[in-house]
Amino acid sequence: MDRLVNTALTAMRGAMARQASIANNLANANTVGFRAEIANAETRWIQGESFDTRAQASEQVIAADMAQGAVTETGNPLDVALDGDALLTVQATDGSEAYTRRGDLKVSDSGLLTTGDGLPVLGEGGPVILPQMDSVSIAKDGSIWGVPQGGDPANPQQVDKLKLVNAAGSSIAKGNDGLFREVNGGALPSDPLATVTSGSLEGSNVNSTQALIDMIEASRAWETQVKMIDTAKQLDDGGASLMRLDS
Repeated sequence: MDRLVNTALTAMRGAMARQASIANNLANANTVGFRAEIANAETRWIQGESFDTRAQASEQVIAADMAQGAVTETGNPLDVALDGDALLTVQATDGSEAYTRRGDLKVSDSGLLTTGDGLPVLGEGGPVILPQMDSVSIAKDGSIWGVPQGGDPANPQQVDKLKLVNAAGSSIAKGNDGLFREVNGGALPSDPLATVTSGSLEGSNVNSTQALIDMIEASRAWETQVKMIDTAKQLDDGGASLMRLDS
């Protein structure tokens, strides 16, 4: 009986983890460059000195969906949509190097180039700092060009270049902050072939309709496990009643 209850309880925890993952995807359905989380379930046998007779259902986020999101033209010269599998390098809140597909860039009051959520964008030599300029544009290869105040618009100057990377051949994982990192804590090298599309933004790749369907399925899975525990209780009560009968 304890095996049935234990299996149902672990399955309920797995359903909760799945619901949390789906809810996070739905909450970021309109977030620029967001990559949907993929959750998967597996059976884990409890190891002991005797035979493995009890199993737990484990469900957790195992990866991110790297499929391309819809690209929309915005006309903003600081907006970039990353082409192919390219990733933009940013500085995370803990100071580490991380990677994102978010390309809604902006310039802070101090001239620091950041993503829409305020993370510093890294160039070939560190955080990108833009001086006061009449205009700024980003080329296909990620190089940043600008016209100094009072300068000739026909002769822009290169200020810096975005550090664009490609995770091909490397292992990256998505963290709780939505950023990707190299699993061993290293840094990915710049990809000279990586390109961006200026004046455009890539949206989230979350399929809201499918996510709602998955949420319903996760809720039904939870209800099924609750019924299983109730059934186990009824079986236990029935067995206890038989034990109390006079021989």
